[in-house]
Amino acid sequence: MARCPDLLADAAARDFEPVVALVEEFCPHVEVLRPGICAIPARGPARYFGGETELAARLAAAVSRGGSDCRVGVADGLFAAGLAACTGPSGVVVPPGETPAFLARFPVGVLGTPELCELLPRLGIETLGQLAELPPAEAVSRFGPPGELASRLARGLDPRPLIPRPPAADLSVAMEFDPPAGQSEPVIFVAKTLAEQMHDRLAAAGFGCVRVRVEVHYSGGALLSRLWRHDGLLSALAVAERVRWQLDARPSGRSGIQSGTQSGGQSASRSSDQSADQAPGPVGDDGELGGITLLRLVPDQLVRATGRQLALWGDAVVSDRVARAAIRVQAMLGHERVARPVQAGGRRPVEQVLLVPFGDVAAPQRVADRPWPGQIPAPSPAIVYPVPRSASVTDSIGEVVSVGGRATLSAAPAQLSVEGDSARSVTAWAGPWPVTQRWWDPPQACRQARFQFVTDDGHAWLAVLQDGRWQIEARYD
Repeated sequence: MARCPDLLADAAARDFEPVVALVEEFCPHVEVLRPGICAIPARGPARYFGGETELAARLAAAVSRGGSDCRVGVADGLFAAGLAACTGPSGVVVPPGETPAFLARFPVGVLGTPELCELLPRLGIETLGQLAELPPAEAVSRFGPPGELASRLARGLDPRPLIPRPPAADLSVAMEFDPPAGQSEPVIFVAKTLAEQMHDRLAAAGFGCVRVRVEVHYSGGALLSRLWRHDGLLSALAVAERVRWQLDARPSGRSGIQSGTQSGGQSASRSSDQSADQAPGPVGDDGELGGITLLRLVPDQLVRATGRQLALWGDAVVSDRVARAAIRVQAMLGHERVARPVQAGGRRPVEQVLLVPFGDVAAPQRVADRPWPGQIPAPSPAIVYPVPRSASVTDSIGEVVSVGGRATLSAAPAQLSVEGDSARSVTAWAGPWPVTQRWWDPPQACRQARFQFVTDDGHAWLAVLQDGRWQIEARYD
């Protein structure tokens, strides 16, 4: 199931939850790859509904009735199923055994590995079919582990061989909450600790985890269970992040799922999972969920631990310490109270930094590496005021400096006063730089003239003149 693959923030998890709930009515074994993409084993549901084509049609109809644009793709593996969902206006169903032929026409760029996507065409390998013709041993010897993975995908195989059945030892971890937790922040903090315990158990048994089941038990008797997959091995922070997505997307009851318009496409893969033949049916109840009484993490798909190559000077632990501290503070103050800066695009300094709650993955609407005519040149200011500060700029005789329609000054700036403070002498200045903001949107359009001022106290300022008013947008250090 694919829905807006580029949306990876918490809002996407909440918006996607109604779609996942609809899919659970066809198969309870729904695997959420990430907010926006999920998959189901098609074997059991296809038998129940009369074939894969009929299953795909029923899924598309159900999700469309729920207010979502839908695509369905069925193939022998997740990689091929994802491409099948993106093929044609509504996706395709690839017959069993024909996945390599279906993949053969796709360019190698769909592999998503920048190095190989650039190198392979230079060597004359432009399609997955040409890559599949290369013997796997030669792909490994020539391109290393990325080549082995690309060769498997091109031949329609899973990214890595999985352990056919879980080990006898119980590697799951759980924590009870007494009294039940009514807020998600303490549960997320516990999830990070539980994930670390789970990884310690897996490492001791020689396993790694690529898919985890998160089970949340509520005081109302409901159980909300989701499968989460990761492109690589799931770290403790990644597990905690997926627990938060699941808690943020939880409904107040099955009857309380909010309806809305979602854009989506769907895919299913044929799987050898033991649960593939389960009968369709939802998980949960029709009442209020209540507080959280139990959180359980169950490693669902394991791989043999092959070790990892440390960096030349060892692993950096600063990032992990920062993550631990941020999650701990979020548990006390709330998820939105701890944010990190993300570079964005824009002409004004306040538009060039987006504050995102720690742990969220947000893509700015304005991309930073695009050309932004009228952008203030480097260096960037050290302090950016979310709300511009009022100011006054006067000339040598105390008259307010103005800018004409042709960017001409009434007089040279001599004094600068910020929010009523005592005026400081301007020792250097640059400008004006005129800019018209959002000229295509008349209600939001505005014209500004921007200046840089240096005052006698050693401070440097970024000032704007708009509608006859002086304002300070930022300060340089």
